[in-house]
Amino acid sequence: MKLRVVELLLVSTLPAMVLADKGLPTFSLVATTILAGTLAAGSANAFNMVIESESDKLMARTAKRPIITGVISKTKATLFATIIGALSLIIFWFYTTPLATFLTFIAIAFYVFVYTIGLKQRTSQNIVWGGIAGCMPVFIGWAAVTNSLSLTALAFFMVIFFWTPPHFWALAIKYKDDYSAAGIPMLPVVAPKSQVHRQMWSHTILMIASSIWLILSAQLPTWSLLITIVLGLIFARELIGLKESSPDYAKSAGKIFQWSITYLSLLSVVLVVAQLAV
Repeated sequence: MKLRVVELLLVSTLPAMVLADKGLPTFSLVATTILAGTLAAGSANAFNMVIESESDKLMARTAKRPIITGVISKTKATLFATIIGALSLIIFWFYTTPLATFLTFIAIAFYVFVYTIGLKQRTSQNIVWGGIAGCMPVFIGWAAVTNSLSLTALAFFMVIFFWTPPHFWALAIKYKDDYSAAGIPMLPVVAPKSQVHRQMWSHTILMIASSIWLILSAQLPTWSLLITIVLGLIFARELIGLKESSPDYAKSAGKIFQWSITYLSLLSVVLVVAQLAV
């Protein structure tokens, strides 16, 4: 289920629910949404492992995954992914809203068919558009509370959309040889460092702009806007350290990857605290 990845997805679900409710949703709704969201993301990840089992064999980072080592067969893994995916949709349908259920189905299908099957092996922009699946927890969390979406939800969605490429490209720089061996055209594998750096910058700038839009749209306190800008500037500072000629290029990329996780976590905390303080 790649639970460490799922944990990162859920980081954006709770603040979306708090913003949608303009306060704390009921504990039962939060718990149900988190549980069902975990199952949905785990289902998509499990399907991903089944589909990519052959390329996973070629990468040191993924060579010990359970299908590769024979802990579980592709058939059983597919059955497992199907069952927990269906269970997720059932929980969403009976305990949240129809829109949250529909968006969850779209998220699973998008990750499996559009990203994993359609984009990942075909374009260096795979994570840009495939990353939409990782943005969906924002919409799902919002819809679980209101059975609707809003411009504020869209602003939060765009923050995650522009955050995803620099986050993932930093990881791809660190594991460039792995992706190359598997024939996966991640941008750092097929493009010059200057192009990778330029695109990481453009997405980071748009991420900061989207985060400002989010704070203003949600009408959160001024202090939260200032903190959000500071967090974005720290992200930008880390990018400055990614020098093409540096012998520690991969190490610098690893620091960006780690900070990107910290950034998203801290932003989520700021959003929750700021909304509860209003």
